Amino acid sequence: MSSTFSPLVAVFLLLFLLRYTCEAREAFACDPKNAATKNLPFCKVSVAISERVKDLIGRLTLEEKVRLLVNNAAAVPRLGMKGYEWWSEALHGVSNVGPGVKFNAEFPGSTSFPQVITTAASFNVSLWESIGRVVSDEARAMYNGGTAGLTYWSPNVNIFRDPRWGRGQETPGEDPVLAGIYAASYVRGLQGNHPNRLKVAACCKHFTAYDLDNWNGMDRFHFNAQVSKQDIEDTFDVPFRMCVSEGKVASVMCSYNQVNGVPTCADPNLLKNTLRGLWQLDGYIVSDCDSVGVFYSNQHYAPTPEEAAADAIKAGLDLDCGPFLAVHTQDAVKKGLLSEADVDGALVNTLTVQMRLGMFDGEPSAQEYGKLGPNDVCKPAHQQLALEAATQGIVLLKNTGPVLPLSQHRHRTVAVIGPNSKATVTMIGNYAGIACGYTSPLQGIGRYARTIHQLGCENVACKNDNLFGPAINAARQADATVLVMGLDQSIEAETVDRTGLLLPGRQQDLVSKVAAASKGPTILVLMSGGPVDITFAKNNPRIVGILWAGYPGQAGGAAIADIVFGTSSPGGKLPMTWYPEEYLRKLPMTKMAMRGSESAGYPGRTYRFYKGEVVYPFGHGLTYTHFVHTLASAPTVVSVPVNGHRRSNGSDISNRAIRVTHARCDNLFITLQVDVKNVGSRDGTHTLVVFSAPPAAGGHWALEKQLVAFHKVHVPAKAQHRVGVHIHVCKLLSIVDKSGIRRIPLGLHSFNIGDVKHSVSLQAAALGIIKS
Repeated sequence: MSSTFSPLVAVFLLLFLLRYTCEAREAFACDPKNAATKNLPFCKVSVAISERVKDLIGRLTLEEKVRLLVNNAAAVPRLGMKGYEWWSEALHGVSNVGPGVKFNAEFPGSTSFPQVITTAASFNVSLWESIGRVVSDEARAMYNGGTAGLTYWSPNVNIFRDPRWGRGQETPGEDPVLAGIYAASYVRGLQGNHPNRLKVAACCKHFTAYDLDNWNGMDRFHFNAQVSKQDIEDTFDVPFRMCVSEGKVASVMCSYNQVNGVPTCADPNLLKNTLRGLWQLDGYIVSDCDSVGVFYSNQHYAPTPEEAAADAIKAGLDLDCGPFLAVHTQDAVKKGLLSEADVDGALVNTLTVQMRLGMFDGEPSAQEYGKLGPNDVCKPAHQQLALEAATQGIVLLKNTGPVLPLSQHRHRTVAVIGPNSKATVTMIGNYAGIACGYTSPLQGIGRYARTIHQLGCENVACKNDNLFGPAINAARQADATVLVMGLDQSIEAETVDRTGLLLPGRQQDLVSKVAAASKGPTILVLMSGGPVDITFAKNNPRIVGILWAGYPGQAGGAAIADIVFGTSSPGGKLPMTWYPEEYLRKLPMTKMAMRGSESAGYPGRTYRFYKGEVVYPFGHGLTYTHFVHTLASAPTVVSVPVNGHRRSNGSDISNRAIRVTHARCDNLFITLQVDVKNVGSRDGTHTLVVFSAPPAAGGHWALEKQLVAFHKVHVPAKAQHRVGVHIHVCKLLSIVDKSGIRRIPLGLHSFNIGDVKHSVSLQAAALGIIKS
């Protein structure tokens, strides 16, 4: 072929470039071609952002200001500002759920990573940050192409408190520390590491104690979450604090519900005092969509719409997802319910974020990420990371024999059965976009063996046994059977909470009958966001292997097949407890208490407080090899330095705990050196999980144990790797008392690292120091 372009190719290339140029994002503001604005102070990159923001606000009229308080912010043509849609989503890939993102011929899709609950099961901090970086690359590329914004209302870091919650799939699970570390890691990946500039602006949501959508006649728009100070500080607020303090997130979203009688989006204690005051949020606070309207119309918290608008802004809300503030704020100012300075305060926070994103710096193409374009979306490396994330997040729950992995030589024909066996869109869960492409479980397994495919059920509802016969016959013919069962968005989703924990309809019956008839080994693969009571399968000797895949993303089928046939090894751990169906009998979703009560017959919630029987515990997950832990070194006594002598305040735990604010917490760590040896015959990746239990666990603190550290480590067969575990005493060994005060219990703290147990005594550094 000639090294020069033919005239036809040259014309085509020119048209392509012109098309892309025409569709590329024009300057949001401060267009260098606009003589009227290019020399104004707010357009000068050399000026401090705070001064630029002050200059811009000073040029706006009140009418213009209030139209900037909503997600579809209006243009200000006289200042060269275009309209902007704040609402974009990037829960596990750039999504078109929000109106800020539009896929088109140039950007037909984006990399769709596993749903968050699956990615969390990897317990891999570096993976979470890598996914964030890829998602923000694709978001910036689409912004440059004019099809996306730069403000993404993700991640969801609410605690997966109740196993029925339809949105639990969006979260990192039930543990507050795990959720907080995930939040900070993913946010860092999205936003970049520049101290003042942002690659995209992330948002941790929904603040706070939000984990009920629609259950037994109660919906999220009317729910008043009654939460103790202890549970707020100890559980619900932990991921948000870590997201703000450690992740430096640019935004937090308040939720629909009330907390103790006050709508979260109208509560100055939550927004001004906690988010912005105590945690030092450097960014903006946005409402969940129509939350301000909800607390006026549904909750009747404010008597007039103007008072509702004033309540929200004075509480610390900066941006309304919805039209409410644009419609009613100007009248609230006119009636004296709100000052224009209050409106200015909100705009300082939103405009500062836009300037940190470079939206007032002129043409995007001339900026740091301005060269990202269509070739940076769905690129092979991104899709490979989606496969790796799915592989790391899949959890091996059972492996009798062990039979898994299957052999391509002995298992040449595989019956692939189940309503999720051909799943594509189901694999990406909710808040997803359009994937680059899909590999279904049937396609994935088909790369390893000849497949005999039968659905068995028309869909996951599985209302009848009409398709059972062909599925059973397929299992009789095959060398192995893989059943791909579980849930989808018709069973668990936003606005859809589950009614129980069993497999829907006749699924259990299908699994049992197929397993009984199968000529070869039967493997059960489950897709779900929440836990499923599969006690029947756990106890059925005919079902030799069980995998939980969550919603594994666009490459989910390939990841499942790679693990089933041993190309990849499983290493995921459950980020939530799997309960038996009976757990729900005395457990209304509306009951928020984390700690159990024997006298009330209340079982408590999550592995941290629940003492009863489980199907599979938090942190459960098998591998294809075997790891042994040895504690190489660890202290037995650690002194906690305290700032001076203090008198008791009459607390109910006499002299046995130090208030965190009275301890000298900087660099106060416990370091454990753990040797992890792979004694099996296969290379493997191990998730080292460390739990601690405080002195008198189950007594004053009512805490069974809590996660304090985790590490992902790859260990070749017969090799050993040493892992240093650093545990911050004040952050991770402190406990919250009934008054909501965080304290460090003195005495023996027990650590559990796999099969190793070790105790460390925490002692006050000086005599006479007592709890206050």
